[in-house]
Amino acid sequence: MLLESNFKGREASPHENSLIAKHFYQMWQDNDVPAQSIRSDWLNITLEFISHARQELCYKAFVAEVDGIVVGSAGCQISAGLYPNVLEEHYRKSGYIWGVYVEPPYRGQGIAKQLTGMALEYLKSIGCTRVVLHASPSGKPVYSNLGFNETNEMRLDLS
Repeated sequence: MLLESNFKGREASPHENSLIAKHFYQMWQDNDVPAQSIRSDWLNITLEFISHARQELCYKAFVAEVDGIVVGSAGCQISAGLYPNVLEEHYRKSGYIWGVYVEPPYRGQGIAKQLTGMALEYLKSIGCTRVVLHASPSGKPVYSNLGFNETNEMRLDLS
């Protein structure tokens, strides 16, 4: 496990948006998405998304530093939803965690768990009653250990 004295988790500043975007890009590559399948303007798309989410969806990001070097990040926001939200907030106000990424040499030390925990605390503080994320195969154990349950989401690839 990670030594507490070396680890520092903190809220990311807006000038770290490019770093968060690069981690998001790297996450896709680490999940075997070929570079030619990622749009060439991925950085602009991600930065515009973050900007919109900061303004409209209470987006907040967190970074993990080890010995003063940022080695991981995670973002979270109120879920924009996939359908009209007709439910009262006290029943369901969903948060979404995305882009949890830790540099390969620092994996397996509890950093992703710490980043996710920070995102969970923030989402709870803004009144979220449920949190959703999509886990990579290597991330599933991290999220299961935090109490996340696999759901009934079903998927069909049409290509």
